[in-house]
Amino acid sequence: MIKIELATEPLAQDLETISQGIQAFNRQVVPPIPDVSEELRFAVFARDADGHVVGGIRAAAYWGYLCIELLWLAESVRGEGAGRRLMEQAEAFAARKGFRYARVETTSFQARPFYEKLGYTLFGELEDCPLGHTTYYLRKQLVR
Repeated sequence: MIKIELATEPLAQDLETISQGIQAFNRQVVPPIPDVSEELRFAVFARDADGHVVGGIRAAAYWGYLCIELLWLAESVRGEGAGRRLMEQAEAFAARKGFRYARVETTSFQARPFYEKLGYTLFGELEDCPLGHTTYYLRKQLVR
């Protein structure tokens, strides 16, 4: 009999087991899929004159896509082009590494118009996520 267990603090080895399992399954359909350890993870930072972080991007790239996980700017530097410059640097880096597309998700109270100005197009939305708002999914071709 299979025992089902919920873990709020899962063991790293258990997480690795399910990660390896899905990778093996995926490789049967879409070879060659890079191992999760081959995922390219990076960040791009905006710093003030004193070297303090006033914004940045956390990103991952895999399966041909740059995935912008988060972008944040301190209110004091918004509207000065730092967000655009952060995105341009992340996209250029990913393109140089051979990634062809970028994707991002944002919510109705965040930055959809910002991403659309940068050439991203909407491909999906999820209503009431978070409640009362909509999450938007956008993508952009990096290499033409």
